[in-house]
Amino acid sequence: MGFNCGIVGLPNVGKSTLFNALTATAAAQAANYPFCTIEPNVGRVSVPDERLDVLAKLADSAKIVPTQLEFVDIAGLVKGAAQGEGLGNQFLAHIREVDAIIHVLRCFEDGDITHVDGSIDPLRDAETVETELMLADLESLEKRIVNTQKKAKTGEKEAKELLAVMEPAIQALRDGRPARTIIPNLSPEQLPLFKQLTLITAKPVLYVANVSEEDAATGNAYTEKVAEKARAENAQTVTIAAAIEAEVAVLESEEEKKEFLETLGLKEPGLNRVIRAGYDLLHLLTFFTVGPKETRAWTVTKGAKAPQAAGVIHTDFERGFIRAETIAYDDYVACQGEAGAREAGKLRQEGKDYEVQDGDIFHFKFNV
Repeated sequence: MGFNCGIVGLPNVGKSTLFNALTATAAAQAANYPFCTIEPNVGRVSVPDERLDVLAKLADSAKIVPTQLEFVDIAGLVKGAAQGEGLGNQFLAHIREVDAIIHVLRCFEDGDITHVDGSIDPLRDAETVETELMLADLESLEKRIVNTQKKAKTGEKEAKELLAVMEPAIQALRDGRPARTIIPNLSPEQLPLFKQLTLITAKPVLYVANVSEEDAATGNAYTEKVAEKARAENAQTVTIAAAIEAEVAVLESEEEKKEFLETLGLKEPGLNRVIRAGYDLLHLLTFFTVGPKETRAWTVTKGAKAPQAAGVIHTDFERGFIRAETIAYDDYVACQGEAGAREAGKLRQEGKDYEVQDGDIFHFKFNV
């Protein structure tokens, strides 16, 4: 059960630099975690989480296994992709398969790196890509809506309900707005129907504003514009300097990385922020299993119940789920570990309706 983010952007915006930094990071991590397989355009990276070190120390675990997120480098986009220009069809097919979109925007001036449109304008660039995605969505909806309207006229309940989400989506797209802008107006019952439409512009988006080294800590006028755009459309934004990320990714030791970043006024690699934002974008949360062998982070979607969490570890655990012994992260730390938490009465027995909270530490009881 992997979650993935597709990286998109026009040529020469720093998309490949960012992806290469991610894969270099993944390759460095692969030395420690052998299950990192890397395809040419896929990088699986560990999700940075300081809680892992704290837990492992308290439990004296032999090893730490972080949870991971997958990043897919999606072939560059050209105008006319929706009409099949360039690698248009392939591009759209790839982007349909990812869970979230990371859209790299160029927010730096550089005489040596030409821009396809001759000048720097991240909002125009975003629009170029978004227009293609909206056209593809509009085309797919217009093909399907006629049939749905016919069925709705005959009084078919499901068709009527589907139409009620299709119509505002088409309207938004015709007005030049991505489909995700209608999400706040949908009822909880309508959300699953909206998901069924599998629209590309319904996917959550993170804008990565790629700046030059000197603007890495502060951002610039371009990144301000990008942040404003993100706020207006229910999206997130992170500012990074992809060139710095590429340099940091190949440094051997954590110490070196830290020193290099400090000279630039940065606390941590921008990649960490991108990974965490991607995690957030997908509405994921982390739970832990802690023991002498290993401290391990696992991922579930927000709203998941205890048996689903158990199933992430092993399907048998979900099938034979009895209960989950649960300690909240803060309690585990405050009580200096499991024994202390048990004594302080902070270990709870939770049943199958328990909703997983971020940072929960679980022992699952099950029978097979």
